[in-house]
Amino acid sequence: MKFKATLVGFLAILMWSLLALFTAASGQVPPFQLSAICFLIGSLPGIIVLASKPQRLALLKQPAKVWITGIAGLFGYHFLYFTALRNAPAVEAGLIAYLWPLLIVVGSALLPGERLRWYHIAGALAGLSGTIMIVARDGVAFDDAYALGYGAALLCAFTWSGYSLITRRFGAVSTDVVTGFCLATSILSLLCHLGLETTVWPQTSLEWLAVAGLGLLPVGAAFYAWDFGVKNGDIQLLGVASYAAPVLSTLVLVLFDFAEPSWRIALACLLVTGGAVLAAKDMILGSGATATQAAE
Repeated sequence: MKFKATLVGFLAILMWSLLALFTAASGQVPPFQLSAICFLIGSLPGIIVLASKPQRLALLKQPAKVWITGIAGLFGYHFLYFTALRNAPAVEAGLIAYLWPLLIVVGSALLPGERLRWYHIAGALAGLSGTIMIVARDGVAFDDAYALGYGAALLCAFTWSGYSLITRRFGAVSTDVVTGFCLATSILSLLCHLGLETTVWPQTSLEWLAVAGLGLLPVGAAFYAWDFGVKNGDIQLLGVASYAAPVLSTLVLVLFDFAEPSWRIALACLLVTGGAVLAAKDMILGSGATATQAAE
């Protein structure tokens, strides 16, 4: 079960690697408007399932802490991320926000039944190094004038890592509740859009397809897969493997001629892959390694 759930979590990371491509192809739609549309699309499969199987509606009856955690995680992350990008350069804000995989790995030590070991941290740091090579390829320059944006990006990292770690404690809660999280995030994003942005609709069929792709995969199915993965899989390995998303995203952009190939991409791939393999040492070696560690 743990191995299968970890693979499902990997699917979320793969879908997130399509985020940049679909966003680039979606035109000039403002971020909160795009978020509102995509999360609405992302909630539709769950709504269809619940409509076809009304007995599953009972699974939505969860304590308030579950709903607060889920909505704060999905909407809070995106609100803080967009705020960071509005108030700081994208490179620096993106790097700070992408501390969340490392925070998941370190924070997993606080979870029942989890043990943080040196190779988990080493793997996460290798992944972070690969991410820095991709995101900060033109250099990094932090400026006090963007303190608000940097602060929002840091809160963004803590929000998503906190959501992922707390979700682990809700292992008995059905993934069906993600449907409600997506729908609530869509409504809250719409309110932010109406108060902060000017409406701009996609102009071509390709842009509409890109928006639909966003809603169905990286801003839809990925959150269901991530929920199942962090609840039932190897959360430390998933944290480290999350650093593959920006690298894979760059590779996808290269494949579709949105970016140029370079030695940085190749080295980043090696760092992220090596970090993931190191963090997966227990899973690769199997029960023998687990038994040895239990005896330590």
